[in-house]
Amino acid sequence: MAVIRVALAEDNVLLREGISRIIDARDDLELVGTACDLPELLDLIQKEEPDVVVTDIRMPPTGTDEGIQAASWLRKHRPQVGVVVLSQFTAPAYALALLETGSAGRAYLLKERVAGVNELAQAIHTVAQAGSMIDPVVVDELIQARSTRRTSDLSWLTPRESEILGEMAQGKSNAAIASSLQVSERAVEKHTNSIFSKLGLTEEKEVNRRVKAVLVYLSDPGGG
Repeated sequence: MAVIRVALAEDNVLLREGISRIIDARDDLELVGTACDLPELLDLIQKEEPDVVVTDIRMPPTGTDEGIQAASWLRKHRPQVGVVVLSQFTAPAYALALLETGSAGRAYLLKERVAGVNELAQAIHTVAQAGSMIDPVVVDELIQARSTRRTSDLSWLTPRESEILGEMAQGKSNAAIASSLQVSERAVEKHTNSIFSKLGLTEEKEVNRRVKAVLVYLSDPGGG
């Protein structure tokens, strides 16, 4: 297995040292450098060309959404680089902002729930392979916040498509959805492809389309 080169951005010294040790403890990961603010991170990325960036969500110079800004910059200038955002905030807006330009190669984890090597390493490997991860607690927050979110393109879905998307939001596979709704798996696949098309997700990989479709569902006031 190829070693994944990781750049780390975290302004808290203790957290930066702790996460650095987690990464250094893995034979399959290599820490190529650390940064404590956005400009330093962007310089590090251009100098070291990492495979994955692990970043805090709030750093100097403004302490607002530097991690999201870094992810957006990477999407435009280094689209092959994966990003793991570590945040103390469960607010759905941050996760939605991270995935706004696409979910491929993006993960949103809560610092307090990254208990050790395995959780962080899994996220790094996932985004390195253009996959997506979002902390289940943040998904729960999205569910609770549905009534305050704007209406999306879900109005274009048929009742059956909405039903299938609701099942998908529970983490069910196509086979499980087919069993639950007592339809064929092929029918589920057909409806799922229609859902992706109507939500404008036809260009992303299967796993990323499911993540984005579920996020749209959870952020819609009429979803579920």
